Amino acid sequence: MKAIIYTTNTGSTAQYAKMLAEQTGVPAFSMEEAKSKVEAGSEIIYLGWIIAAQVKGYKVAAKKYKIKAVCAVGMERTGTRTEQIREKTSVPVAIPLFTLQGNFDVKKLRGIYRLMMNLMVKMITKKLGAKTDRTQQENEMLEIMLHGGEKVCAENLGEVINWYKKVQ
Repeated sequence: MKAIIYTTNTGSTAQYAKMLAEQTGVPAFSMEEAKSKVEAGSEIIYLGWIIAAQVKGYKVAAKKYKIKAVCAVGMERTGTRTEQIREKTSVPVAIPLFTLQGNFDVKKLRGIYRLMMNLMVKMITKKLGAKTDRTQQENEMLEIMLHGGEKVCAENLGEVINWYKKVQ
């Protein structure tokens, strides 16, 4: 593997990229840095943040590099919604896709993304707040949306590290 390349919005994806680099010894670069440091066609691990069940930056990275694995960082629990994200992002089945739970703080979002999430938070918290038979996952989502959450941790990279060890 030549590099870990990532696109981040609020910093969670960058945190995971740096953790993954430390654990694998593969250098991590933002998409912008990679333009001058990683040659086209190189084998990479791509990390991007999730918006509307799509991995931001994946299509651009896939045109330039040989993506060997994708890590999608979002609000939901690590390991969830993988198939939906694979389908919406058009990640081939042959490429492993890992979902990782990131941090959540609406104030760190910029521009249209902040506006969209503010609307989504209002809508979802109203719906979940009124629900009397919430699941544990729904309770966690409500808590994160109401109070934010710091969810980035090395343990969430466990499956990614196991995959990496097998392919090396």
